[in-house]
Order: sequence, then structure tokens, then C-alpha cells
Amino acid sequence: MVAQRENNMKAIQVVGPSQLEVVEIPTPEAGRDALVRVHRAGVCGTDVKVFKGQIPGPRPIVMGHEMVGTVVEPGSRGLVAAGERVLIDPATACGYCDLCRRGRPHLCRNGGLLGRDGDGVFSEFVVAPEEKLHVIPEGVSEDAASLLQVLGTCVHAQRAVSVFPTDTVVVIGLGVSGLLHVQLLVARGIDRLMGVTRSQWKLDLASEFGAAATATIESAEEGLANLSDGRGADLAVEAAGVEATLSQAIKLAGTGGEVLVFGTLTGGDQGLPYYDLYHKELTIYNPRAATPTDYDAGIALAARGRLRLDDLVTHRFAVDDGADAFQAVQESDSLKVVIDFSG
Repeated sequence: MVAQRENNMKAIQVVGPSQLEVVEIPTPEAGRDALVRVHRAGVCGTDVKVFKGQIPGPRPIVMGHEMVGTVVEPGSRGLVAAGERVLIDPATACGYCDLCRRGRPHLCRNGGLLGRDGDGVFSEFVVAPEEKLHVIPEGVSEDAASLLQVLGTCVHAQRAVSVFPTDTVVVIGLGVSGLLHVQLLVARGIDRLMGVTRSQWKLDLASEFGAAATATIESAEEGLANLSDGRGADLAVEAAGVEATLSQAIKLAGTGGEVLVFGTLTGGDQGLPYYDLYHKELTIYNPRAATPTDYDAGIALAARGRLRLDDLVTHRFAVDDGADAFQAVQESDSLKVVIDFSG
């Protein structure tokens, strides 16, 4: 049954630094766009930074950019029918700047992100342009669908790097994105793969997902030496977003290797091993966001059962417990935290 439009809806707003409110606001009018009933929305690190005031922007603002929902009112072109389950590409783009015209709208000079630069998806209903909707097949569970937006960004990142099944790869940081990278690399045929983090249960999960070896931060150098016959990693993926793990990725990369900086680093004061960058002639990739084809590829992988996405959802909260969701996402025992807007 297709969800019906209501006059008012619940939404989660941030009204000031670390000030979150569950409010009732008017349900938006779709106009020529599509109206989507939100089922679930994921909470990520960017949302926490918006919540804490570490990312400036308009206040109050409805947070959130990861979601799965159902189309209630199709857009004027009827590209996606009522009743279809979808995710929304949360990046906004102008369509006319040089980067948009070069096919890179995710880097738009005038673009932004839902939930950061304008109202997002932490609400019962969302209006979105039809071209931003990506249909999710029936076989993908609600939990798995909650991971598809971040999966798209991981797919985008891995398109940048050239790995071969015989390569040695290390993933540093085994949160949601790190564990997605592990699974994508296994799907690409990488069997000499090592996961690195401090948490034993996340190391165990990486092993379940196909990592050949795991190591703590302290034992990573020795572990990788054993795995790579002393040559280092052909590819080092940094998925924690702090300067120390980027530094470690550079050190673990072998001569002529690649470093994929997936975590979002905004600064640091320890310095990087710059001589290693030169001496080992490393190539560094710093991907951002995702393109429509990345989301479609991630959805296809999920639909084919190539990835274990359900295992990454550890916490679920009702809308009225939004504050608890933000607390949970900052705890060490959490991976993906989702808020249920389906009622």
C-alpha cells in the first residue's frame, strides 16, 4: 500500500550547537518534483558534526542525507512511479558550472548536501527532483537499503584505484565505510586483504567478510609485512578520517603503491611522513561524494546478494528518540545507526 500524504509531519531539527528537537512542521508541497515518504534514515559522522555545530550552516535545519523511502506523489515527468522504493542522491548541483558540464556534478562549484546546506531527510516526507531518485529492488531489505547511500560513496572511491586480485591491500578503520570497503575489495577478488582497527569485534567482522588478516593499530606493520612478504601494501585505504590513520596508511603503502583517502580529514597538527610520499612515489586519491552511476552500481551489488549490508546495522530508533540515536552513533559499539520514520 502506498503511504498517503499528511498535512503535517515529524522532523528532527538542529536548532543550535548540540541542540536537537523533534518538531512538527508542514508536509512540503511537491510541485513538479516527487514526494517521498521516508521509511528509515541513517545517522553518519557528518550529521554529528552538523549537530555539534562543527559544520556551519543555516539553523534551524532538518538534518540527514541517508535514506530509503517510497514515492507517494510522482514528479511531473513520471520517471519513478508511486509506490516505488527509492533512495535520494543527497548532493545538490547547479547543472551549469564547468564541473557540472564536465560530468562531475558531485563536485559542483555551487552545490551542497541535504541536511548540511539545506533541509535534509530526517523527516517523514521529503521532496526531491525525479532525477535524484534511485529505485531499490524488492529483494533488498530495509536494513540493507539504509546502507546504500554510503555504499555509493565507497563505490565511487574504489573506481579511482587500480587493484588486481594478486595485490595486497590494507583497510585502516573498520567502521561502516571501512567494512564496506573490505567487502567491495573481496568482491573485486582481493584475497591478500588486511583490516586494521582497535576494536576486536570489528576485526572479527572483517574476517567474516573475507579479510585474510586483521591487526590492531599497533601490530599493523608486522602483520602487513607477513601478508605482503615485506613489500607493503599495493593499496592502503584510510577509512577513519584522522591524521594519524592517514599517516599510517602512507607508512604501510609499499613502494609505487596507492593510498585511498576515504575518511574526511579537516586538519591536524602532527604532520605527515612527507618523505615517504616522495621516496616511495605514492599516488594519493581523495575521492568525494558519488555520482548517479555509483549509486546504481551499489544497488545492483546489494540486489545480487554480493554484500552483507544487514550486518552493519546495529541500532534502530524511533523518531521521538532521535537524541538517543545521535548518542549511539558516537559509541564504540555501534556501526550504522538508523532512525525509523515509518511509524
